[in-house]
Amino acid sequence: MPKVAVYNVTGAQVGEVELNEAVFGIEPHVHVLNEAVLMQRASLRLGTHKVKGRSEVRGGGRKPWKQKGTGRARQGSIRAPQWKGGGIVFGPTPRSYAYKLPKKVRRLAIKSALSSKVIDNEIIVLDQLQLAAPKTKEFAAILKNLKVERKALIVTSDFNENVALSARNIPGVKFVAADGISVLDVMVYDKLIITKEAAEKVGEVLA
Repeated sequence: MPKVAVYNVTGAQVGEVELNEAVFGIEPHVHVLNEAVLMQRASLRLGTHKVKGRSEVRGGGRKPWKQKGTGRARQGSIRAPQWKGGGIVFGPTPRSYAYKLPKKVRRLAIKSALSSKVIDNEIIVLDQLQLAAPKTKEFAAILKNLKVERKALIVTSDFNENVALSARNIPGVKFVAADGISVLDVMVYDKLIITKEAAEKVGEVLA
């Protein structure tokens, strides 16, 4: 089992914890990781793009000239696609880009993401993370104690409102509960700061 150090909020090491090998100790599957990230990024697309077809543009109800005898090509409407100001052919219309991967693939992807953090020494396990009140300055001091200078994902076992409010105003820092952890978040943020209880919970759920 992978063994990592456990720290407190002052940055001092207070022990070690053995993480679930089936979740934090596998060989990362790069292809599955890529597929999971693409899926999540696709689901974030709004898909609100829209162009007008020939039935939606203004004007063009009358035939511009008679069918025969003018020497010009026959035309039915000045709002046909070949005319300036005409409708667009096969243009984008509102749609959803979301799709799903099989459950086993998604599970393998999150395991691979977590294992990659352990391999790259980008995981910090805290014994606990509690704040008496929402204090951004206090939370920033905790990050400084842990020597976190880049983007960080904060994970606790359950939703903690004080931690969430304290972290949301710090650039490059995101807070999620253990049941809301995603592949995209784990891979985008440089450091994974997770409480010991949350790591055990994630290990139990995904094993």
